[in-house]
Formats: sequence, structure tokens, C-alpha cells
Amino acid sequence: MKTRIKEFRARHDLTQEDLAKMVGVRRETIVFLEKGKYNPSLKLAYRISRCLDTTIDELFLFEDSDFE
Repeated sequence: MKTRIKEFRARHDLTQEDLAKMVGVRRETIVFLEKGKYNPSLKLAYRISRCLDTTIDELFLFEDSDFE
């Protein structure tokens, strides 16, 4: 899974630490999400998308291989 978190974070002038505090996770979680090394829970994906004023579908890009 790919994400556009970094792109949307930049639009809102937020650091990884800022976003992490807003959604209640550690900065490392945001780092792993941005690198595609962590799949968030639906609840976390929702929180992040709300903070970045977008939808989950806009923020997280799924590929067919993600479902294999």
C-alpha cells in the first residue's frame, strides 16, 4: 500500500511529530506509514484523513498485490 500522507502533510505545513500528536500515535508510526511499512487500523486511517482534510481513498492507495 502506498500513501500520500507526506504530500498532504506538506500541504498543511505539518511535521510528522505534529500529525502524530494530532492522531495520538508516536512519530515513528507516521514514518512507517509514509514509507508503506505499516498498515493502519481503520480508526487510525480515519483520524489521519480527518486531520488532513481528505478521504481515506485519497490518502491510501491500494494495489492488487495488497490483497494477495
